[in-house]
Amino acid sequence: MTAAKKVEYLLLGAWGMALIATLGSLYFSEIQRYVACELCWVQRIFMYPLVVTLGIAAVKKDAKQAYYTLPLTVIGMGVSLYHYSVQKLSFLAEAGEACGYIPCNYEYINVFGFITIPFLALTAFTIISILMIMTIKTTRSDK
Repeated sequence: MTAAKKVEYLLLGAWGMALIATLGSLYFSEIQRYVACELCWVQRIFMYPLVVTLGIAAVKKDAKQAYYTLPLTVIGMGVSLYHYSVQKLSFLAEAGEACGYIPCNYEYINVFGFITIPFLALTAFTIISILMIMTIKTTRSDK
């Protein structure tokens, strides 16, 4: 497989992950009527633009977009990890109470005892980050 084709697939995969995460977020808020907490809103601020930017990058096959996307996904990972920690670590649970109208330590879903909405966001940000790192490495090794 050529490097250009690999980059195309990596960008398309990252765009697909961002789209799934955004649609999942909209499903929880608009269909299930879950009210987003403050940290959920911050995660959305970092995820939603990725649908547009990665979509354009995938269509234009613009590997340079990885350099601009990676910082957003890493920051989003940090926020998601902190949010997940507020939900799952007892010594941080008190911080979640002061989060706003909906406490950040509230778990709308909890599948298998560990899959919560912040965990899903963390997974999406991590996958996109890995795909962006792979894109950067592929373009560097092609030169």
